[in-house]
Amino acid sequence: MFNKNRNRDEAEIGGAGMADIAFLLLIFFLLVTTIDIDTGIGLQLPPAPEEDQDPPPIKERNLLNILVNAEGMILIDDEPTQVEQVKQILKDFVTNRGEDPDLSESPDKAIVSIKTSRETPYRTYINMLDEVMGAYNELRDEASQSEFGVPYSQLEDDSEQQEAVRDIYPKKISIAEPDEG
Repeated sequence: MFNKNRNRDEAEIGGAGMADIAFLLLIFFLLVTTIDIDTGIGLQLPPAPEEDQDPPPIKERNLLNILVNAEGMILIDDEPTQVEQVKQILKDFVTNRGEDPDLSESPDKAIVSIKTSRETPYRTYINMLDEVMGAYNELRDEASQSEFGVPYSQLEDDSEQQEAVRDIYPKKISIAEPDEG
C-alpha cells in the first residue's frame, strides 16, 4: 500500500507571468535610475562678432599667453612653467591693478589666451585649465568674502551679489585653435 508506484506529474512553474514580471522590473529600474551625464568643460562663449566687425584692440600687457605644446610643457609668455604655478601666476596677473608694467592694468582688462597644439596631452591641458579656473574661483571667493562675508559658491545663483563678484573678476579666457600639424 505504501510502496505503490504512482505516476505523478512533476510540478511546473508557469512561465507566462515571468515575462510580465521581468518587463515590469525593467520599466521600474529605467524610471528610478539616474544617469550621470558628463557636462564637459564648462565655458561660456561670447556672442559671435558681426562679419564686418573688427576685434577690439588689446594692449599686450593685458594678455597672458599660455601655450601647452606637444610635449606637454606649459609656457606662459614663452617661459616654461610647472602646472602648479599657473594658478598663482594668473592670480598675480589679474590682481595687478596697474602696479607692475608687465602685468594687466585691471582685472576687467586681463585676458588669458590659451593655445595648444594638436598633439598636446589631454591630461596636461585639463590640469592647466583646472588651474586657470581654480585661480578665478579663488579670486571670486576672496571678493565675495570681503564684500558679502560668504564664499562665492554660497551666493544664490544668478543673484545681484554673484553678478557683482563676476564684475569684479570677469573670466576673460580665449581658447585659440590648435596649430595645424
